[in-house]
Formats: sequence, C-alpha cells, structure tokens
Amino acid sequence: MLGRMRVRISGAVAAGLLFICVAFAAQAPIAGFPPKLPSADLVLRNGVVVTLDSLQPRVQALAIRDGRIEAMGSDAAIAHYIGANTKVIDLKGAFVTPGFIEGHGHLLGTGRSLMELNVGEAPNWDAIVAMVKAAVAKAKPGEWIVGTGWQQSKWNKAPQPNVDGLPLPDSLNSVSPNNPVMLEHVSGHAVYANAAALKLAGITSTTPDPPGGSIVHDEHGNPIGMLRDTADGPVFRAYSGYISSLPPQEVAARSEKALKLAVQNEISKGITTFVDMGENFKTIDWLKQQAANGLPLRLYINVNGEPPSELDQHLADYRIVGYANDHFTVRGIGEILSDGALGTKSAWFLEPYSDAPNITGKNVTAMNEIMQMAQIAARDGFQVSVHAIGDRANRETLDVFQKIFTEDPAAQALRWRIEHAQHLSPSDIPRFAQLGVIASMQSIHACSDAPFVVQGIGEKRASEGAYVWHSLIESGAIVLDGTDTPVEDTNPIPNFYCGVTRREGNSAYFFPEEAKTRIEELRSYTENNAYAIFEDRELGTLTPGKLADIDVFSGDLLTMPAEQILRTRVLYTFIDGKVVYERPGASAWHSGELFAPMPEFNHVD
Repeated sequence: MLGRMRVRISGAVAAGLLFICVAFAAQAPIAGFPPKLPSADLVLRNGVVVTLDSLQPRVQALAIRDGRIEAMGSDAAIAHYIGANTKVIDLKGAFVTPGFIEGHGHLLGTGRSLMELNVGEAPNWDAIVAMVKAAVAKAKPGEWIVGTGWQQSKWNKAPQPNVDGLPLPDSLNSVSPNNPVMLEHVSGHAVYANAAALKLAGITSTTPDPPGGSIVHDEHGNPIGMLRDTADGPVFRAYSGYISSLPPQEVAARSEKALKLAVQNEISKGITTFVDMGENFKTIDWLKQQAANGLPLRLYINVNGEPPSELDQHLADYRIVGYANDHFTVRGIGEILSDGALGTKSAWFLEPYSDAPNITGKNVTAMNEIMQMAQIAARDGFQVSVHAIGDRANRETLDVFQKIFTEDPAAQALRWRIEHAQHLSPSDIPRFAQLGVIASMQSIHACSDAPFVVQGIGEKRASEGAYVWHSLIESGAIVLDGTDTPVEDTNPIPNFYCGVTRREGNSAYFFPEEAKTRIEELRSYTENNAYAIFEDRELGTLTPGKLADIDVFSGDLLTMPAEQILRTRVLYTFIDGKVVYERPGASAWHSGELFAPMPEFNHVD
C-alpha cells in the first residue's frame, strides 16, 4: 500500500517536473546558442548613439519595447531582440541622442505666431507697413491685423521721422484706418499699435504710464503706438475682447489650429518635451482636455496670469503629474516677470544703460508681489520660475529665493529657477549653485543680442556678466537651454551652435571664454532640462527602463567641425518609442551627407 502510494506520488511529481522542464526549455539557451530574449517593438541599429548614461556612454543600437528602452549595445547584441514583428530602422551612421527638451517656450504663442504676420522677415519699417497694407486688403473692416517678430535694431534703415529709432504712426495709420493693428516686438515685451487699436484700448495722450510699463510719446505728447511691458495690457485686452466676440466655433477652431501648428513645429525640430512658461487656469483646463484626447508632445505647463489671490485659493488644485500617460504635468508657476528685456531697455540693471544714462530699466512685477507668489508656491509644493534679465532683477530675485529658503528650507528642494539670467553681477554668479537655483538660459539669445550688448551696457559689464554659461557651470550651477519660442525659432541646431561657439552667424565671437563644451551643451538640452522638470528618472538619458524619447540627427554634434553644425538636420523624432516625425528622405540619407546651412540669427531679446 505504502509502496503503491509512493509510486503514484512519484508519477505526479515526474509529470509536473516534465511540464516545468518543457516550459523552461522554451526560454533556456541551448548549448552554443544565445538565450531567447523578449522581442522588441522597435530596434534602431547602425547609429552613433550618445546615451549620456555613464555605464554605456556610446552604443550602436537600441531595443525599445512598450515605449521604453529595453536594451542598448552593439548591433550584434541588440540583434537578439529582433523578432518577427519588430520594426528595424537602419540609421546608416546617424547621430542619436536623448530627446531634446525645450526648456523655456510659449506653446500657444508659438502656434499663434505661425498664424500671424511674420514682420520679423521685413528689412525695415516701410516693408512692415506694406505687409500690413496687403493684409488689410484681405480683411473685413474691424478685423484685427496681428503680427510678431520686429526689432528696430535689425532694420537696414531707420524710419524717418522717428523717436529713438521707433517710427511715427502716420504711415501705419494711413494703410489701416479701420482695422486695429497690433505688432508684437520680438522680445515679447512691447507692441506697436495703430490709432484704431489705441482707441479701442482707451490709450490717449493723457494716459499715464502703468507700474512696470511705459508709453512712448512724440514731441507733442501723443502716443506713437509703442507700448513697453505692462503698458501693452490694454491693447491685448481689447484684442482678447474681439476674439471673444467671434462665434464660439471660430474661437475653438483658432485655438485648436494654434495648438496643432505648435505641436507639429516642435516635433519636426526634435523637441520631445515642451516646458511652457505660463498659462492661466482656464487655458490649462483646455490643454488638459486636449492631452486626454492624445498629444504626441510631452507638456510641462506652468501656471501664470493669475493674481496672488487666485493662486492662494486654487493653486494646489492644479497640481497634475504624469497625466495622459506622462504627457501632461503642471507643478510650477511662472514665468513671473521681474523685469523687461534688453532690446526695449526695460531689463532692470544696477547701473544705467551706457547708451541711455537716465534709464536703469523696469521692475515689472513688484518684488513684494513676487515674494507673495513664491510663498504660496512653497506652501503648495510648486516650482517657481522668475524672468530676470538685468543684473538687478537677478539679484533681487535671488534675494527673494534666499529669504524663503531660510524661512522654509523644504522649498529649496522644489528646483526653483531664474529664466534667462542673462546679465549678472560677478558677485551673484556663485549664488545660483549655493542656493540650488537653476539658471534657465537660452544660448541663442547671446548670438542674437551680441551686436548691441556692449553698446547697451558697456564692455566691462558685458565681459563680466553677460550670458556667463561657463562661469555658472564651473561654479556648480545647473544651466538649461531652450529658445523662448516664438521669440526665437525653436530649432535646437542654431541654439547648439551658439552655445558652443558664441559666434554671431559667421562673423565675430562674443566673449568666447563663456562658451560651453559640446557635451555641456547636449546635457543642457537633455539631462539638465529633465532634472529641472523632475523627470530625471524617466527622461534625459538613454538608459534601459527610461521612456524612449529619442532624436536622430544627420551629423555628430559632438565631433563635427563647428562650421558644419548649422548644416545638421533632424532625421527622426521618437516619443514613447514611436516615430512622431520623419524628415522626407530620411530613410535614403547616408552618413556624411550635408544640408544647406541654417540662416543667420534674426531675433533679439
């Protein structure tokens, strides 16, 4: 009896062992053969892959599964991940990096700019007037004519007559008597409005300058139409009122078109995550709905345009992290404007402008209000981003941050940022690293601004504190990169070129000792930007387990001659391991093929 039971138990065990062995055999290697690995959805092979991962800094190939990097290594090693349903792309020696992150931009502003007159293309004021005249001919009476991108210092001739290089309004008014015109300065810190727009905005010769802004007048005291910083608010409100008066379906269609154009623009230029520097609560609600319906681009949205009282009541309710499959996050406020821009002489300096001895710039948002907003953000665990261009604006902002960090040490872990940080007093440079404040800078601004920086603030201040990327990095600060789109084209290639050369197009070098190394520039656009938005565990490097956001470029940005960088193009953009952009002809591209150089820098902050 016992013997027969022992036989039956042994048979059952044997049957179980046989099942396990058969199952294991399907996975286990056979002598002389490699182990069977899970098939990848996508394999990229035959590339020059810079991972920024210290364990495997350079590889040939990547395997991607379920939107994440499964493995990386040699072509031979990654071949084991190729199955019957794996898509394989031969990169033919192309250069591969982690997906570029736009560290500072304005998403809907970029989309709207693609729907408006690009007056930045005009060589002078007369050409702008001609563009407006042509637009009026196609418009209905009362319809607004909107343009963006002009900068008087870039015109090939000064308008005559003028006020400080700015045109008088007669020519613009004559071509558009019945259509309001609003032309935004490239910096985003001023508009030029015609008489019809000024009338709708209620701006007359007796309108006082608002706090943080200024209205430019002619010799008779009449406003010429140039409105700096907060002075442009009434015109924007009048324009918003016009948009609101349109049929709801038209308003919705405009917003949807702007978003679609912006997203397409970003991914076509290798941007996989976009840091939007400010939307109000209503727009954030709308963007969240759009993200729920599916957006290829990852969005990190900051709250802006809300008064402190509204932030105090509602900010905590808007903390959103990783919504829509990690495509929509809200956990910061900004950019809060502590000053204006260099190009409009409203950047706030410790000393007067060299070419305008009576001007030191503008404090746009009162520092006590910035303090109040930052305290609310600290309470609710939000990041703070403050726009500061002049050296005084940067110092005052660092002082605010330091005071809050002293009172609330936990706030220092929230990765607060200063946007632009363009002009610093030498004594304030080490404070970024000491306080853990991130310097969110845009390399392209240095090359765009270079022709007039020394004229504006003098050789000494420019050499000691203008766009001091190298000094900040050497001090231990984290430096980011981006373009401030639509202030600059979001294309990272001209930005990369400027970051590593500090050369104005093909002409002079602008204090080249402050240039970044190639790897520092790449980290600024990828790893550092990921850290700055709390995504360093998911993005910023090509590492197994991280999200498969990847760029493929036509040239090796780390080794090619500097003069060839501007010939580099994006061949593919991958987000979540999927191709969201493929350059026409990318599959036929071959290593060493050069494209036409990028146009020279045209914009100014």
